[in-house]
Amino acid sequence: MVRNAMSTLTLEPDAAAAPPLVGVEWVVEAFGCEADALRDLHSLQQLCERMLRELDLHAIGSGHWHRFPHPGGVTGLYLLTESHLACHTYPEHALATFNLYCCRPRLRWDWEDRLGEALGAERVLVRSLDRGNPSPQPPPRNGEGGQERTPMGFAPPSLLGKGAGGLGSLLRGEVRP
Repeated sequence: MVRNAMSTLTLEPDAAAAPPLVGVEWVVEAFGCEADALRDLHSLQQLCERMLRELDLHAIGSGHWHRFPHPGGVTGLYLLTESHLACHTYPEHALATFNLYCCRPRLRWDWEDRLGEALGAERVLVRSLDRGNPSPQPPPRNGEGGQERTPMGFAPPSLLGKGAGGLGSLLRGEVRP
């Protein structure tokens, strides 16, 4: 009797192999926002839906929103085929916070400009975390270097200079005004 060699083959994870990149998570804080903008449910919905369109993300159903009694803000949550987007606003602190988790690698959204336009944000702090990657780096902004994000990293060293703004500032944890 001849035995099929493949029937006895057992595949075990290679301990030396790099862990899989399973997504990227952005934690964003917008400071110095206009209080009225932080209470405007319709405008915040439009902002979040613009983000979803521009990043090619797909909501499962519509977003769920709650408006708190004055002087409070709003909270919104989108369940995505790629994971989730949450938005929380605090007009009493001139603050908006966002959490976006994407299970597919993608370029970074221009949080600073978009939140400045929509909410009047004076400062935006963007932190990112590569999920499943033991040495995370923030993904490049749209239009910076024109490179796709890969499990081995992204953005040429020329984009990581010491000037204000750009990826170098993000990697150093600096806030971009």
